[in-house]
Formats: sequence, structure tokens, C-alpha cells
Amino acid sequence: MNWSGVIESRRRSPLWVSIVLRVLQLIPTLDRSGAEKQMVLLAKGLPRDRFHVEVAALSRLGPLEAELRDAGVPVTAIGKRFKVDPIALIGLARFLKANAFDVVQTWIFAANTYGRVASWMAGVPVVVVAEMAVDLWKGRVDRCVDRWLSTWCDRLVGNSHAVVAFYEQLGVPKDRLIMIYSGAAAVEPAAADPAVRAELGFEAEAPLILFAGRLAEQKRVDDLLKALDLLQTVQPNARTVIAGDGPLRDRLEQTSHAYHLDNHVKFVGHREDMPRLMAAADLVVLPSAYEGLPNVILEAMQLCKPVVATAAPGTTEVVVDGQTGLLVPVGNPPLLARAIRDVLRDPALGRRLGEAGRARVEAEFRAETMITQFAELYEQLARSKGIAVEG
Repeated sequence: MNWSGVIESRRRSPLWVSIVLRVLQLIPTLDRSGAEKQMVLLAKGLPRDRFHVEVAALSRLGPLEAELRDAGVPVTAIGKRFKVDPIALIGLARFLKANAFDVVQTWIFAANTYGRVASWMAGVPVVVVAEMAVDLWKGRVDRCVDRWLSTWCDRLVGNSHAVVAFYEQLGVPKDRLIMIYSGAAAVEPAAADPAVRAELGFEAEAPLILFAGRLAEQKRVDDLLKALDLLQTVQPNARTVIAGDGPLRDRLEQTSHAYHLDNHVKFVGHREDMPRLMAAADLVVLPSAYEGLPNVILEAMQLCKPVVATAAPGTTEVVVDGQTGLLVPVGNPPLLARAIRDVLRDPALGRRLGEAGRARVEAEFRAETMITQFAELYEQLARSKGIAVEG
């Protein structure tokens, strides 16, 4: 395939008429994680009279596939099998060219890398990259790749000011950067199901703490366990559910056992009933080292749940300390324990934080706002490339 010829012929084409923009969302998998949930919100919410939307999973599908298909969004698996997989890259480029997408938006490092290169090969007019965290995990090679490909897209969208600042410091040109906050789907707070505590093996009257997220270094769940160990002496009736999975699960379960928390903490893995668990919780805790704009915090605040979190990059743009939650320094289990204790011992404080949190989400982090901003960005960039769009 003479890709340079394909690209040159598209550049020489007359005005490209596309009243309904063809948009692809490219992401590594369709697992239930933060970026994936935001992508699904966007794919389902883009107006169908202005956009034809499809989704491609670079490596494999996952549980979110059904939600997309139910919404009428076509889903494709590219089948990347290796970290460096030229066959998958060529297959992705052919898929993009065959479907003549006007806009490709990529999510997370692998899809951001393969998607930019494949879009260049296929001559895709508009490429948007979504970055969802202050990615302190990235090593020298990863950062070099990001810098090298920084001009291979029309915009890099950070989901918080902290993310935009991180990539500007990394060397992404300022004129390529834009901030669009993640959004929270509109939901009404639900009454707690009293059966939840019984199912977890906890007492009906026990105060319930919830952590939900990937069990990886970024989330610093070991700090939470240290805080819970301290809480045993001052708040012995507190119980905690840790929802999620990841590479550290076995180690964290061993740590919990070593702290004699077996009757206080339950690891429940991935759950399909997270809204039900969250509705039953008295507070939600997030002890992360860094974030982008944490979905779990948005979801908790939307349900009027008080939040205790670390003052991590990204989190501080959602949680206003003392108003919509309590913030403590990263890596300080004693202060984390104290903040959790303060909320559990003062139900009025918890209600005030929860109500203020919901009001803040409704004002600043609505899914509709996020979808509108992406839609306007796609159309603005399409017009700049000579693609006719409605309006």
C-alpha cells in the first residue's frame, strides 16, 4: 500500500462534504475503568443528526461493549496482541481508510500512539488525543513517544488543568492543548439498600467506607489500609469495602490480613452494581498519588456522598477542601484516618459535604457539557480542514 500517495491524494481533494461527521473513538479495551466510561458517555451522547459514531478497541473488547451496542454504536476489535504489533498498526490504518472517518479520537497511551500513526497512514483529516491523568508512571521512552507524536494530532485534550499542565511541561506545543473536564451522567441519589451490609458480612449499623478503583500503585491503597489499621482503635465499628482489581490485589489482601483487618475490610473485585454499593456507603475515599479528574469522585458527589481524598493533581479540581469533601496530603495515613473518622462521627458534616458536592457536579461537571464541548471541537477542526459541516 502506497500510504504517501493516499495521503497526498486526500490533501489535493476539493472541498470534502460531510454534513454528518464520521467519528471513531479508539481505546485499548472496553473494560469498566475511568477513561472507558468517559468514552462511552461521549460515544452515546454525541448528537446523531451531526455525527455518525463508531468505537474500536485496539486490543480487546470488554463489558462496556453491550452498552455501546444497545445504544446503536458499532463496535470493532482491532486485535493488537503485542506491545509492538506492526500487523495491528497496518490493520488499524486499513480500517480507518476503509471507513473514511473524518475524526479519530484516541484514549490512553497505547491507542494514542497507534491511533496517531495509523491516522497519518490513512490520511484521517482530524485527530484528537484524550489524556486522562497526570501520568507520572511514564518513563523516558513513553515520554519520548509522546513528545515525538505531539504534532501528529490536531488537539490533545486533558480532562483537567493538571493534565494539560503536565503535557505542556512534557513538551506538547501549547497551541495543541485544550482542557475539557470529564462529565458525570445525571443520576438521582438512591436510598441505601440495607441488604448490602448483610451481603458483605457486615453489621447492619456499621459505618461503611467505600474505595473503588484499580488496585495499582497510583491509587495508594496501602495507605488506606494503614489508615484503617489506625481507625481500629478509635472507630472500631467502621467497615470498608474495596471494589476493583489490579496487579496489587494479592499483596493488598495480605497486608490487610497482617493488620488483622479481615473482619473490617472486604475485597470484592469488579462489581456490576457500583451505584448500589455507593448508595449504601457512608463515605467514599480516594488515597491516590495522582489523577486526571477521578470518575469515582464525580460519581460519589453526584450521589450526595461525602468524599475523603488526597490532595493529588486532578482531585483538587473537583474536591474543595472543607466544602465538597475533605483533602489530606498524599502519603499521610494518620491524617487520612483522622479525616475518615471526622466524617463518620459527624453525620451532619457528611450530609453538608455530600449536598455541596452534588451541587458542584451539577454546576461544573455535567456530562452534557463535556459532550457539547467535544462536539464543537470536532466541528471546528473539521471546518479548518475544509470539511463542510452543518451550522
